[in-house]
Amino acid sequence: MVAAENESAVSDLVAAYEGELNAHVRYKAYAVRAEAEGMNGAASLFRAAARAEQIHAGNHARVIRHMGGEATADIRPFRVKSTLENLKTALGGEQHEIDSLYPKFLVHATSQLDTSAMRSFVWAMEAEKTHARLYEDAVTSMEAGPGWTRDQLDFFVCTLCGYTAKSQEAENCPACNFVWDRFERIR
Repeated sequence: MVAAENESAVSDLVAAYEGELNAHVRYKAYAVRAEAEGMNGAASLFRAAARAEQIHAGNHARVIRHMGGEATADIRPFRVKSTLENLKTALGGEQHEIDSLYPKFLVHATSQLDTSAMRSFVWAMEAEKTHARLYEDAVTSMEAGPGWTRDQLDFFVCTLCGYTAKSQEAENCPACNFVWDRFERIR
């Protein structure tokens, strides 16, 4: 049972959990479409982001359960369009999380001094920033010609927070300080 003082944080965490699971499912479908279009780099990016969203959902679910709540989600219907359109849709979703959703959730968690929820939200938001940068780069590349979005690429995802990178950026994750050796390679 959720304690009264945790209701707001659990409500925010459940909303974030549902959003992350929906993004995970969408991005996996977008990867299939990108691969069918011969956009292997874009497909790899979608798979890496899908894995990161799965990590975010798992982090949110752990905090929800710790607070006595239940992690439940409805997967909403969506349309798979062209890879370029899917990249733009994904970029818009990430920007919404960065600019609006997670900052609002962080204000609530901070006001309650809920460090577990704060950490889960900060880690997700920092990873979403990497996704937005990568999606923006992919959109720019595709609009100029397929560029790297056609190439077979590896991406690296932090298994603790979901931070996503094209290559090793440091010895430890820039978002959560987890060791680089624990990043997962996604192709």
